[in-house]
Amino acid sequence: MTGAVDLSALKERAQAAPAGPPTANGVSAASAAVVEVTEANFEAEVLARSTQVPVVVELYAASMPASAVFAPALDSLAAAGNGSWVLARVNVDSDPRIAQAFGVQALPAVVAVAAGRPLADFDGDEPQLGQWIDAVLQATAGKLSGPPQSEGEGEQEEPEDPRFVAAETALSEGDLAGAEAAYQVILDAEPANVQALGAIRQVRFIARVQDLDPDAVARADAEPADVAAQLDAADMELYSQQPEAAFARLIETIRRTAGDDRNSARTRLLELFELFDPADPIVIAARRKLASALY
Repeated sequence: MTGAVDLSALKERAQAAPAGPPTANGVSAASAAVVEVTEANFEAEVLARSTQVPVVVELYAASMPASAVFAPALDSLAAAGNGSWVLARVNVDSDPRIAQAFGVQALPAVVAVAAGRPLADFDGDEPQLGQWIDAVLQATAGKLSGPPQSEGEGEQEEPEDPRFVAAETALSEGDLAGAEAAYQVILDAEPANVQALGAIRQVRFIARVQDLDPDAVARADAEPADVAAQLDAADMELYSQQPEAAFARLIETIRRTAGDDRNSARTRLLELFELFDPADPIVIAARRKLASALY
């Protein structure tokens, strides 16, 4: 799996907080190490928190009690982990797009996320959960910032920048236009602000994708000469966590077009590259193929 798109910018929010799967005593778990996740808090509770400690995402369906089979074991392991990792639960009945973004095909599903990206899927039986989580912790040791310090520990945390707070509040409310405007205010004052620049690119991408036809990929496949359709399909593929397919589609379009059509495809490809870390192997490989297509 590759985490390409910031899901915190999903426009539609869940209308009600989902109920978590039952624990061994029939009560939903509630602790600092266990959190119920929806589209509205996905960025804060999964993406942002996974820069500190691994986040194990458990996807279940409230309408399918059997899909909560791992819940009691995960509760116990999360409590024993003492903050070294976090358990995030997603009710796919209420938030199906989170499951779609992870590419989940069947339930139950358990995915480890670190540094904002899916790291590993659990593919085993309940007794193996502990060993799998230990392997996740070993794989991320020294690579994340660590759990937040308790009050009074270490240096005093710097206050949040109110400009970013305004932008993130707009995002959490599904106000993409407001979020873009707030990030633009920061960039107008600080054109080199990397955080704001990356955020506004993500917001613009999500805003563009929101209006796409769900059948954009099928339509583009049926009409390969339609460059506009290829651009839409590439956006949809990237939004669906298929960056290699999106890049390959645009590179092939560049290879077989010329003039304005080629420039349009190349511009869109470069825009998609900007949503990634330049050192991402997927981007590096695609840039090589782009150079070959151009020359």
